Amino acid sequence: MEVSVGAMSTRTRATSVAAVLAAGDSVPPQPRLPYGAGVSSAAVAQLLAQHPVVLAPMEDVTDAPFRRACRRVGAHLCVTELIAAEHIVAGAARARRRLDLAADDRPTAVQIYGANPALLRDAAIVAARDRPVFLDLNCGCWVPKIAQRGAGAGWLRDPAAMVAMARAIVDAVDLPVTVKTRIGYGPESHMPIVDLARRLEDAGVAAIFLHCRTAAMGHAGRADWSWARRAREAVTIPVVVNGDVRTADDVVRALAETGCAGVMVGRGAIAHPWIFREARALWSGGAVPPPPKEMRAGARARENTTDSASGRKSCRLQTSTRRRSPSRRGTKCTR
Repeated sequence: MEVSVGAMSTRTRATSVAAVLAAGDSVPPQPRLPYGAGVSSAAVAQLLAQHPVVLAPMEDVTDAPFRRACRRVGAHLCVTELIAAEHIVAGAARARRRLDLAADDRPTAVQIYGANPALLRDAAIVAARDRPVFLDLNCGCWVPKIAQRGAGAGWLRDPAAMVAMARAIVDAVDLPVTVKTRIGYGPESHMPIVDLARRLEDAGVAAIFLHCRTAAMGHAGRADWSWARRAREAVTIPVVVNGDVRTADDVVRALAETGCAGVMVGRGAIAHPWIFREARALWSGGAVPPPPKEMRAGARARENTTDSASGRKSCRLQTSTRRRSPSRRGTKCTR
């Protein structure tokens, strides 16, 4: 059963979500470990306190080779490419590859997405078996082919249903569950994120990764970090700010302006993956090291394609300058 976005009232859709979850128990829940959401949140908070700059999930970018490349230049906590819930449940080879985390590819979180709450719960149970550091729910991808069918940022059209879905997944798995979302769907006059952050915390979500644009904005306009500060002030769980973080100076400024537990770096890491090492040097008061020699040429070749998160060859720190065709621009979910 697929619950369409915007086709019913908030109360009706939330009730339907609960019914779908009750009916869709095709994967038996794992037994919960003897801890509650508070301890899960504390574990995520401790990880962020040690390593506050996080590599964002980006489709066709943050695969295992790219995560390893970023870790060589200072990254620590990373998130996989987004993985469709239906592909996980079906055992698709592509989903299986993305879930398979090698020993040298940790700590890494797994991000899943979908519009069907029952499939999302089942996918979360399957993904938890690979023991990522936590599970992240994609409630922020603005790409129309995802959001318009109710997945990604489509959940922002019905916050009550999003909270119900998150609560069901928190109850189904024995790992911390986080949410990656935006400040609202749009227009800018309606920003549900502060109240939504409180409700997600009440549902047991361990942390919120917040891109400070609306879904309607996509990557246009300027990210308003003040919303991350407001959300952070409303909850006790960690809030991580995201959006327009392109340099190490941006990392330090975002932490100072918002007071958030961390900063998530997306497109800025494509052209400059050593941003993690530079940011660590800045906030620790040390000298900023020069870019690694072997990466400079590749970074220069990629600067013209950063905004569109161009193909895998450039994203894997090679020197290819091949661009994606104009017809495919804007179809990838990058942060």
